[in-house]
Amino acid sequence: MDPKQISKKDQVILQQLEVIRTMTENNLNRMGGDFWGTPAAPKPEVPKPEAPKDEKTAASTGNDGTKAPEAEAPPPEKMEDLQAELDSYIGLKAVKQEVRNLINMVTVYQLRERNGLPTTDLSLHMVFSGNPGTGKTTIARLMARIYHSLGILSKGQLVEVDRSGLVAGYVGQTALKTSKVIEKALGGVLFIDEAYALNGRAENDFGQEAIDTILKAMEDHRDDLVVIAAGYDGLMDDFIHSNPGLESRFNRFLHFDDYSTDEMMEIFRMQCKKGCYTLEDQAAEMVRDFIKEENTDGVSFGNARGVRNIFEQILVHQANRLAGMESVTREDLMTITPRDVLMARGMEEGAEMPPYGDSKEKDKA
Repeated sequence: MDPKQISKKDQVILQQLEVIRTMTENNLNRMGGDFWGTPAAPKPEVPKPEAPKDEKTAASTGNDGTKAPEAEAPPPEKMEDLQAELDSYIGLKAVKQEVRNLINMVTVYQLRERNGLPTTDLSLHMVFSGNPGTGKTTIARLMARIYHSLGILSKGQLVEVDRSGLVAGYVGQTALKTSKVIEKALGGVLFIDEAYALNGRAENDFGQEAIDTILKAMEDHRDDLVVIAAGYDGLMDDFIHSNPGLESRFNRFLHFDDYSTDEMMEIFRMQCKKGCYTLEDQAAEMVRDFIKEENTDGVSFGNARGVRNIFEQILVHQANRLAGMESVTREDLMTITPRDVLMARGMEEGAEMPPYGDSKEKDKA
């Protein structure tokens, strides 16, 4: 075989592996942007003029040798932009309505305060329940930005933790560990995933120490800290009702339904669009069958995360197919074929493809 052809094949493989690596990294770090809707366009970074060396030193340490204060929080975003982003997310119909209700309620609450009218105590801490991959972290991140836009939170960042990020192995260490996390979350939202794991029943379990530290922080920083506890249905109810302190502070519950097959197909098409991929005739119908075959249970499949896994599996087999071609065009790099989908489903190489009728889904990506 001509060495130039081998070099070209190697280049195709490297290109595809880099696409998969980058996509996977982006999906893990920004699940919301990739699967639930189109996030607001990132603001362009404006390069700052480089400061003289002595000014850099002063800025990093302060004139008295102490650590300089943290950078200022980003300016609040426009509420109409945040609501448009919420509307762009796939599915989440009931959650979207609850978020709109909350925005309206907070807005009216603030108007009553400005007009000298009495107001009731407003608790903004929330419980998110639902299976994996249903958008809980995405909505939590958006809520932090919404609260910042409304002037409730001073920074609007999201700090996400689970039990391992809060609980230490020795007496007294858990309070310190949890306090450091809370300090990072001040001005924003502390998002505790699988929060019921803190409610350990074993002897010498320090989860209760973390809960007590969080409850105290919710009281001490009620004007600049929101806590969102998240996890599976049922388990979250048991967790909240296991402690009077939790019951009194968490009175807003948002349930995240599993995605329908149509919604997961929409998520898949959106992923194709963002990655500059197109589906050949019949491939979309095969993808739909693949999703239905894998999604026998919302917990094990993982909703949008399951769609992500399917998409990545298909790209691996597309890369394998392209690596075996004598020449590869730009169109080839963008095309997902029925063979790619069926190979991802575990069909043996060289097997005859099952017949498919005219797909109603074709080329919608």
